[in-house]
Amino acid sequence: MRMYGSGRSRNAVETRVGGTGLVPGPGAAAGIGRRPLLAALAGAVAGLPLVARAAAARPGEPVAWPTVRLLDGRTLEAAQWQGQVGVVVFWSTTCPFCRRHNQHVEKLHRAAQAAGAPLRVLGVARDRDAAVVQRYAQAQGYGFAITQDVAPLAAALAPRNLIPLTAVVGRDGRLVQVLPGEMFEEDVMELLDLVRTAPKARS
Repeated sequence: MRMYGSGRSRNAVETRVGGTGLVPGPGAAAGIGRRPLLAALAGAVAGLPLVARAAAARPGEPVAWPTVRLLDGRTLEAAQWQGQVGVVVFWSTTCPFCRRHNQHVEKLHRAAQAAGAPLRVLGVARDRDAAVVQRYAQAQGYGFAITQDVAPLAAALAPRNLIPLTAVVGRDGRLVQVLPGEMFEEDVMELLDLVRTAPKARS
């Protein structure tokens, strides 16, 4: 199985209860990135939701997509993922690494739309306040769909309290891989290759 994103990632933070709600992830602990971690986390908001560990799909296994409610009030159901590459990003408005990561994700979303490619991007915001998420998304110019239904998606894809965290699902509905941490732009854009190489969903 090909590994997308070249296995590279930079900064990440882990969400936990207590303190600021954010602690250094693997990339940050290694001193990777352009900004000092403490300065980056200075504005973090306490109380990000903690996701319990659960049995998620492993690479190569089919994903049991849950029905989730989007920030705009629409519902995203399992059938709507059929035949599409799925890129699901867990993030928070308080995470500076997520902000840079999502700039690349938005570029991927726009490129897929412009090409008419069967690729769907879903952002999963860990913040509790929907109004905060909505204002942030508008300010950043995000066009991809966003939900706050963290628990069911984490249970299906990646029950890790790490952000940013990107789960990639092929057109056949099987998990390709989970990429922890902030990704480089070229690695995010490489996910478009899945549209051409991944098999369609089996009937």
